[in-house]
Amino acid sequence: MTPVSVAIRRARPDDVDFLVELVTHEDVEPFLAAVRAKDRDAILAEVERSDSDPEAYGVFVIEADGERAGTMRFERANRRSRIADLGGLAVHPDFRGAKIADTAARKFQVHLFDDLGFHRVQMEIYGFNERALRHAERAGFTREGVRRRAYWRNDEWVDGVLYGMLDDELSER
Repeated sequence: MTPVSVAIRRARPDDVDFLVELVTHEDVEPFLAAVRAKDRDAILAEVERSDSDPEAYGVFVIEADGERAGTMRFERANRRSRIADLGGLAVHPDFRGAKIADTAARKFQVHLFDDLGFHRVQMEIYGFNERALRHAERAGFTREGVRRRAYWRNDEWVDGVLYGMLDDELSER
């Protein structure tokens, strides 16, 4: 499937059922943070927080040709140094293979740097998540290090791979 257009927007309450289905999907859930919200009430609370504090927190929906295809989020990690933690990037399996995540990530980076004024965006990816590691590098992030066997996930200790990007490193504006 090759989408004609990819867009991102803040999640709304009417997106919650889609988000629950996405983050609990058997081909998605094993790759997301174990502590991530996965039930309807918790995800609705996150969507409401995104709406009430949009400069510090955001839950976004990725759309492909106007259809919900995925999600991603950010949270301000440091106000003074203008750092945002990114996470929760998930694309529904029906939309994989068309580089939707790459296009959405670039739009998200522009929003975070240009619209919200962040200086640095950073994320951590489970070391076993080869698809996400390749995506991070395609999306322009620099691999900054590894937290060795830092997380208990899927019944074993796994690495967390750290990535970052600075506002002056964003190549597409």
